[in-house]
Amino acid sequence: MHPGLELPILLGVLLLWGPLGSRGQNDTEPIILEGKCLVVCDSTPSSEPAGNALGMSVRSGSGRVAFSASRQTNHEPTDMSNRTMIIYFDNILVNVGAHFDQESSVFLAPRRGVYSFNFHVVKAYNRQTIQVSLMVNGWPMISAFAGDQDVTREAATNAGLVIMEKGDKAYLRLERGNLMGGWKYSTFSGFLVFPL
Repeated sequence: MHPGLELPILLGVLLLWGPLGSRGQNDTEPIILEGKCLVVCDSTPSSEPAGNALGMSVRSGSGRVAFSASRQTNHEPTDMSNRTMIIYFDNILVNVGAHFDQESSVFLAPRRGVYSFNFHVVKAYNRQTIQVSLMVNGWPMISAFAGDQDVTREAATNAGLVIMEKGDKAYLRLERGNLMGGWKYSTFSGFLVFPL
């Protein structure tokens, strides 16, 4: 190679490397430099509660929402204190944000967003069918049933994503049958996936 061409070729490579090498920053991927990982700030921060001059978004702990509850006793329809057939859960496993009310077994959405729910409800007797629905503001969103007549302990289980507005209520309703809750067989859980 001609000695006078080395510098222009090197400059050309650096110019090409500059835009390609900085692509990781725009995609907010970590950059490895001499064995150290650098934190990359988002140049377009979201509208989360607080931010700073560096363009980093800071999420407050109050934005975290998750609950999980279980049923420790059998749940006959006659045990329910009202005619709504709400399934009550008497053992709280997780209640981050305190948006699940143990007394009513109703989850109250603190903000508009996409929420994930799942439930696992065990029937108590054979020769019977149970049907359970996840209710949001009184409307069934997803349902599950267990109806094998020869099985004593069978679970109705389902999961799904639901868009909820601030103040919406979610709970489980027993549409049909009797539940088994002893030894924590029946559970109800949910969490905020992301706000909208």
